[in-house]
Amino acid sequence: MLSPAPRRSTAPRPDFEPAGIAAEAPEAVETPLPVLRRLLNQGWVRRGIILAAIACLWELNARLLDNPLLFPTFLVTFKALWGLMLDGTLPDRIGVSMQVLLFGYGAGIVLAAIMTSLAVGTRWGADVLSTLTAMFNPLPAIALLPLALMWFGLGTGSIVFVIIHSVLWAVALNTLAGFRAVPDAQRMAGQNYGLRGLRYVALILVPAALPSIVSGLKIGWAFAWRTLIAAELIFGVSAGSGGLGWFIFERRNALETADVFAGLMTVILIGLLVEGVVFRTLEARTVVRWGMQR
Repeated sequence: MLSPAPRRSTAPRPDFEPAGIAAEAPEAVETPLPVLRRLLNQGWVRRGIILAAIACLWELNARLLDNPLLFPTFLVTFKALWGLMLDGTLPDRIGVSMQVLLFGYGAGIVLAAIMTSLAVGTRWGADVLSTLTAMFNPLPAIALLPLALMWFGLGTGSIVFVIIHSVLWAVALNTLAGFRAVPDAQRMAGQNYGLRGLRYVALILVPAALPSIVSGLKIGWAFAWRTLIAAELIFGVSAGSGGLGWFIFERRNALETADVFAGLMTVILIGLLVEGVVFRTLEARTVVRWGMQR
């Protein structure tokens, strides 16, 4: 019977080990990034550079056109915006628009949540929601405003109705798509724990479908904001809303083009603020923190 071969020692031979290498501490291989590189790694810095480039192009184009009645410069528009903010004109109009917008946006989200919750429970509910979404989602909300004026009268109720229409189908469609994308294993795990009805939706489906739900909320917000401004621009006099759209309409009739651009800039800034602060904070504290989105 053959004896096993002796094990070879893995220790390094003294004559091949460089002297003093074990005593030396490893040198740091990380080098700090330059300040400019670190700044460019920040998302808000990159967005600021993009906005500054757009402002420079705006100023250059306006100076080349040299017609303040048609296209005022960026500096003139910003000066008008600052003055309207200081005298309280724009804050009052923003308050009126946001009050109507938040009411219609919240009502649309609640209705979308109810319809989607019913849709995940039965096949009939899913078919009803899919059919209604296919019918009404392509229909522009502003096209329903004349009917809304006849149904709800000359008031904010008509504008709230078209805002609900613009929010409801976008949020419901994205939420339903997110619910359908939840893995079967996760669904069965919730059912094994005895979750049914609203508890099943709230504890299993909503957390798993949250990226799609947040996307629907962002799309619904954009649709609602555009619908509100368009409704106030077209029927601002009848509705008596006195919001940002009505402010732009008034200043356009008075040929105060710088104020018109200031109103449009306010609409853009509010959109950037909501997108960059509200929704990004929501995503950072939920889907990004949970590892569901980068």
